[in-house]
Amino acid sequence: MTGLEHESFPPPGIDLSRPSVARVYDYYLGGTANWEIDRQFAERMLRDYPTVRPIAQANRRFLHRAVRHLVRAGIRQIVDLGSGVPTMGHAHEIAEQIAPGKVNVAYVDCEPVAVAHSTSLLREQGDPARHVALHADLRDPPRLWSLLAGSGVVDLDQPIALLLISVLHFGLPPAPGSGGGEDLGSSVVAAYRDLLVPGSYLALSHVTDEGVPAHCEQLLADAKERYAEAGADLVYRSRAEITGLFGDFALLEPGVTWTPLWHPEEAGPHERPLLLGAASESLLLAGVAHKERHI
Repeated sequence: MTGLEHESFPPPGIDLSRPSVARVYDYYLGGTANWEIDRQFAERMLRDYPTVRPIAQANRRFLHRAVRHLVRAGIRQIVDLGSGVPTMGHAHEIAEQIAPGKVNVAYVDCEPVAVAHSTSLLREQGDPARHVALHADLRDPPRLWSLLAGSGVVDLDQPIALLLISVLHFGLPPAPGSGGGEDLGSSVVAAYRDLLVPGSYLALSHVTDEGVPAHCEQLLADAKERYAEAGADLVYRSRAEITGLFGDFALLEPGVTWTPLWHPEEAGPHERPLLLGAASESLLLAGVAHKERHI
C-alpha cells in the first residue's frame, strides 16, 4: 500500500454497508483502496462483463494523454474534480514526466477515502507547495472554488486545466419532475465554465448509450440497475448532450470521440494494448476544449 498501512483506514464515518463508486473504480484499475463490499460488487461486474476493466483502463489512459497534451501546451495548473483514489497514475505524476517541478495540481473528491489516500500519496510523493487533496462536492461550485482559492496551490486568476473524468454520469441527472428539461450536470458544468479564466481548458469523459455495439447494450442496462441498487444513479447522455457540456469552449481536435481515439500519440511508452475489439466498446466519449481569450 506504499506506506498507507500506517494510516487509520477506513477514516471515521465511512459507510461500508454499500459499495463506493470511487473504490469500485479503484478495484477495476488494480488499486488497493477498496474494501470487501467494493470488491464483491466489482467482481460480479467483471464476472459477467470482463470488458469493464479495459473500459476503465481506457478512461484512465485518456486522462493521462489529456494531461500530457495540456502540459505540453503550457498549462501549469490542474484541478481534478471527482479525482477518485490514487491508482494507475494520478495527474500530478503524469505532469511531472513532462514538466518536472512546474505544475500545480489540486484533487477534489466527495469520497473521504479518496481524499485520505490522495493526501497520503501526496505526503509521500508530492510537494505540499504544489499538490493538495480537498474534500468537496462538485455540485457546489462556489464552495469548491472558495476551497481552491484558500488552498495556496491554485491561482484562480491564471489558466487551469479542469478535469471532469468519468464523473458526470454519476448522480447528476435531470432534476426530478423536470421532464428532462433541466439537466443538473449541464448546469453544474456551465457554472465551472464561467468560473474558469480565459486560457483555461475543460477535459471530460462520459458514458454514452448512443453508437455503442449491440453486444454492449446489456452491459449498459445491467450497470445502470446494479449501480442504482448500490445507491449510485448512472446517467447516459448522447453525443450531442456530451458535446453540449463544453458550451462555447473551442474543442480541440479530434473533437468529442471515444476515449482510445483521443490523441493516441500521447500514449505512455510502456502502455500495453487495450483488450477492446473496437473503440466504441470503451462506452465513454471524451474531449478537451479551450476557453479562448477575447481580443
